[in-house]
Parts: sequence; C-alpha cells; structure tokens
Amino acid sequence: MANFIKGVQKFQDHAFPDNKALFEELAGGQSPEAMFITCSDSRIETAMLTQSMPGDLFVCRNAGNIVPPHRQDAGGVTATLEYAMEVLKVPHLVVCGHSGCGAMGGVLDPDAVTSLPHVSEWLGFSKPAKDELDKTMPDASAEERIERLTELNVELQLKNLKGHPSVAKRIAAGEVALHGWVYDIGTGAVTAYDEAQDKFLPLAEKYNL
Repeated sequence: MANFIKGVQKFQDHAFPDNKALFEELAGGQSPEAMFITCSDSRIETAMLTQSMPGDLFVCRNAGNIVPPHRQDAGGVTATLEYAMEVLKVPHLVVCGHSGCGAMGGVLDPDAVTSLPHVSEWLGFSKPAKDELDKTMPDASAEERIERLTELNVELQLKNLKGHPSVAKRIAAGEVALHGWVYDIGTGAVTAYDEAQDKFLPLAEKYNL
C-alpha cells in the first residue's frame, strides 16, 4: 500500500495541478466517447492502452470481459450498460479481450475452478464460445485453443450486447457502434473483429489507419 499512497501524493502534487483545467471541467459531469468492457486482469491498463484521458472512457471490468445475456433481474454489467446507453449516450461500445486470460483458461478447464463456485457460474456465460471452439478446432494445440477462445468469447459478448434492449434501440437508430478487440499483452498488438469477413484484423487494417 505504501507505493499506492505515495502515488496519490504524487498525483496531488504534480498530475492534478498539471491537468487542473481538465479536472475542473470533469467535476461538472462526464461525456465519454466509448464504453470499454474489458477484463479485471491487473495487466490491462485501459488509459495506457488507448492513450486516453480522464473522462474519455466509461469502463466496465469483470473476469473474462463478459456481457451476460439480457435478463429482467439487475446485474452489474447490465446496469452499467443501461446507464451508458440511456444516460451518457456513448457512441461506441468496445469489448476487449486479452492474451493469457485466466478466465478463458477456466472456461477451457472447468475442473480448475470447481472450488470457486461463483467464478465457475460466471464463466458459464462463455460456454457457447467454448462449444464453438470444440466444434471447429477439436485438434488444435493448447496455445491455439486459448487464443481462438479469446476471440470467440469477444464475438459472443458482441452478440449478447445486441440482445440488451438499451443497446438494440440505439443500434437501430444508428447511434452506437460495436467493436470487438483482442489485446496481446506481450507484444502490444491489438486486433479488431471484422463482421463482414468474420475474422480479427490488425487494428490499422480494420480502421484504415
């Protein structure tokens, strides 16, 4: 904790004064450009990855960057999503998976999380992605399977997003765009799902950068 406390002091002494005008503006409200749904993994630093500033991203994190299918009962992801769509009116939704995801490892090996009943139940939302993997890549190596599962899981969550009424309404109105990304921690590479080609492309190729 000592490092964190020193970090706060450094923020107050240097980072805050250097960005005082921005924070004064943000104190009056937020208008983020995107909702960023990603994994809770401590190695994912959303602001560093996107080189964004405070106020740019509305972030929702959980194990496996999962968006459960819409249900009537409240859930943290659903409530956060509804607020982003109905109140903040964010124009972009990003689901970002990552390499070496422990949650995806748990999806591949359910026995490894049997002692964690809540984790096990949560990862059940990614089972359709594993079923697709088993059907299409039954003989792939362990490395290939987790890499592909990470992609399939992002695709699954994009489909689940479309089933949420708050998202579906804004898609129909042309007011929000969905993006599926996978971030490679070791190389810094980011690939993005292209629905027309049904595959992940380098970010620059996907967005014509």
